[in-house]
Amino acid sequence: MFLKNFFTPVKTLEPEEVKNYIAQHPEGTYALIDVRQPGEYEKEHLPGARLIPLPDLGDSLDSLDPEKPTMVY
Repeated sequence: MFLKNFFTPVKTLEPEEVKNYIAQHPEGTYALIDVRQPGEYEKEHLPGARLIPLPDLGDSLDSLDPEKPTMVY
């Protein structure tokens, strides 16, 4: 991660915007990351979401495809 990435603005999407984005783009063309705890993820999560608990997110950044849009919830 480059230092400039810390200063890159992050766009916030409303739930309806995420729903529309997912409906308009095939799975695999974006990353959907669930940063809640494993128990919460197991109880329910959005289809196609990958679990990366928030405390582990920093160590998992290299596993994300920088070419794909990434949505985190």
